[in-house]
Amino acid sequence: MNKFEKLGIEGPLLERIKEETFDTPTEVQEKSIPLILEGKDIIAGSATGSGKTLAFSAGIIQNSRKGRGIQAIVLTPTRELAEQVKDAMKHFSKYKQLMITAIYGGVSISPQMDLLRKTDVVVGTPGRVLDHLSRGTLDLSKVKVAVLDEADRMLDMGFIDDVNRILSQCADVRQTLLFSATIPYDLEKLAKKHMKNPINISVEAYVDKSKLIQNFYQVPNNMKFSLLVHLLKKETSSLVMVFCNTQRETDFVANNLGKNGINAIPIHGGLTQAKRSRTLEIFNSGKSYVLVCTDVAARGLHIDDVSHVYNYDLPTDSKQYIHRIGRTARAGKEGKAISLLSMRDHDNFNNVLRDKSLDIVEEPLPEFERVVARRHEGNRDNFGRGGPRRPQQRRGGHRRQRDRRYQ
Repeated sequence: MNKFEKLGIEGPLLERIKEETFDTPTEVQEKSIPLILEGKDIIAGSATGSGKTLAFSAGIIQNSRKGRGIQAIVLTPTRELAEQVKDAMKHFSKYKQLMITAIYGGVSISPQMDLLRKTDVVVGTPGRVLDHLSRGTLDLSKVKVAVLDEADRMLDMGFIDDVNRILSQCADVRQTLLFSATIPYDLEKLAKKHMKNPINISVEAYVDKSKLIQNFYQVPNNMKFSLLVHLLKKETSSLVMVFCNTQRETDFVANNLGKNGINAIPIHGGLTQAKRSRTLEIFNSGKSYVLVCTDVAARGLHIDDVSHVYNYDLPTDSKQYIHRIGRTARAGKEGKAISLLSMRDHDNFNNVLRDKSLDIVEEPLPEFERVVARRHEGNRDNFGRGGPRRPQQRRGGHRRQRDRRYQ
């Protein structure tokens, strides 16, 4: 506990950390918290799960006062990350009793309006924050701290202009903290525009490469799903994340895993916020141990004990590949990242291999049984309820349906 105290943390926040029996700060906490408490602007290279939420929360919680208007705003790329950050900040601010509100789309805006009248800290996605600003239901003129969490992902999702507009609405005299796994050129431009003499902080990758095994299998396209089923049943695993590139493929994989005796559940941007929240509750409760997801939906989710990451579809570049495999082999634990390459994945895989630091070893294709995996067009029941729809009776329809049975 003395280690956190030496960073400058004190009072109610230190008491809360003491209750959590945190002994040693993570690298990003150790490097950034003293600077944050001094009021410095910082640019920190930091991935999900590295302890960055406590790092940027420390200054906000320690220096905010209840009932004095909105004093801090945290921008996140996704709804799930906004909820997660809000929950963490509420947890750590227990003895300050700060009111922390998450605002994002996909849910009614009216309850958010009521909460914002008495909120001390806002955590939100750029689109919904701008919506409130345009309605006059959000006042950022008293903001002392603005945080950009997973800033590179906000850039990837096209939020850079929104972020610029939001920061321009904050108080001129403020502290700005930028946390991002990578710092591309557009983020550098944003930093120059909105930050004052920022201090750059770099930390070692949170993934322990010595404990991470990276493999790939080359498999015919019509056998890829069968191989996934075989590996999931053969490998001893804790929690598993299976990445797909599209919402349609995510639903296909999750639904057919369930039909083959594997308890899987999908999450992607096409689900309502209520379903996405319910999905995470089911997965975190252990009722389902395989989460099939797209990159957008999974970004920012802090999930402990992920032992295996499967790339059912290969990501388009090495940066996204590293984000995916960073879900496992954390905090001294072993992990596996397994990629399934069919003919359509080779271009993406070649892009991934441009990063020469990656050590991905080909494994021989094992013997495995072919399993049935049907695509039911228009079946939107992402949780597997209801029966399959009858294929349309048209010329060639039976042949097309039969050709898609095995994946």
